[in-house]
Amino acid sequence: MSDVNRTLARSIPETEIHDDADLLTRLEQRLGFVHARQRLGIEQDHAQRVFGGGGINFFHPENWYSMQTLMRWTFKLAGMYEWGRRNARNIQVTHNPVRHRKIPAVFKGFRLLHLTDLHVDMDEAITARLLEITGSLEYDLCVITGDYRAQTYGPEEGALEGMRRLRERLRGEAYAIFGNHDSIRMLPPLEDMGYRMLMNESALIEREGEKIQIVGVDDPHYYRVDNLQMAAQGLDMSRYTLLLSHTPEIFKQAAHAGIDLMLCGHTHGGQVCLPGGTAITLDSDCPRFVGRGNWRWRDMDGYTSTGAGSSLLPVRFNCPPEVVVHTFYPG
Repeated sequence: MSDVNRTLARSIPETEIHDDADLLTRLEQRLGFVHARQRLGIEQDHAQRVFGGGGINFFHPENWYSMQTLMRWTFKLAGMYEWGRRNARNIQVTHNPVRHRKIPAVFKGFRLLHLTDLHVDMDEAITARLLEITGSLEYDLCVITGDYRAQTYGPEEGALEGMRRLRERLRGEAYAIFGNHDSIRMLPPLEDMGYRMLMNESALIEREGEKIQIVGVDDPHYYRVDNLQMAAQGLDMSRYTLLLSHTPEIFKQAAHAGIDLMLCGHTHGGQVCLPGGTAITLDSDCPRFVGRGNWRWRDMDGYTSTGAGSSLLPVRFNCPPEVVVHTFYPG
């Protein structure tokens, strides 16, 4: 048993040590010892801290669970809570055309369904609406950019059940990455469901002999385990290449690495915004122009989805939730 296994084994009941050790062995085999140790070590600090403790930001409001109670009662006293819940359930379908000279002609009309920030164990009505929408859409490939669990630590079973229900609705392959709400312990179950998890890895999508490349990195926001160099190793960067990142915070690194399209989430577009859609906070160390919707930096296009789910509370104001269908065109 490795040092990581021994440390974790001391924190769980004796009857669970064998199964947990098997899980950790599988993680080490899948990710390598360093990646698994870094992720598990930060998770074990458990209280993903409100101040400091990890991540790009010093302040982590998503980890401040007492804030949920305060916010809930504030909205209720203001008579806004049920209004916010209705807004959160009203998931929109956004159609986004993507044009680029490196997109092969055979990929004209290729549709990429982008889901993010699902938080499927937070509110059943939101999850039911997500399942309804995804079951009705037409697309060629699905990509998911993290945050499947509502909380940032604790039980994963509810999120895994929601992701199982989603996988049954999705057609074809679904490529996914992890966000700052997701435990690395969810990796084996999600892969067993049929999600292709890109853990600082890449994949080729082929159509009539032509290829585009998908690169996926582990969470850059809190766990800081993204490794773009490893993920893109061996790729031909003359091909059209898109990056799945939970957060837009690494947009500069991605652009300098030759990425053509960056898809991300995390910000929820602010979730609770002022009239006109101005976000009060994006919970991200990044400029506001990359916080929501289409953007461009240098030669790289980007899209930051507002996400289908909600964080902290199942409410939204002036910031509708969305799933996005990106349609490719040579240009």
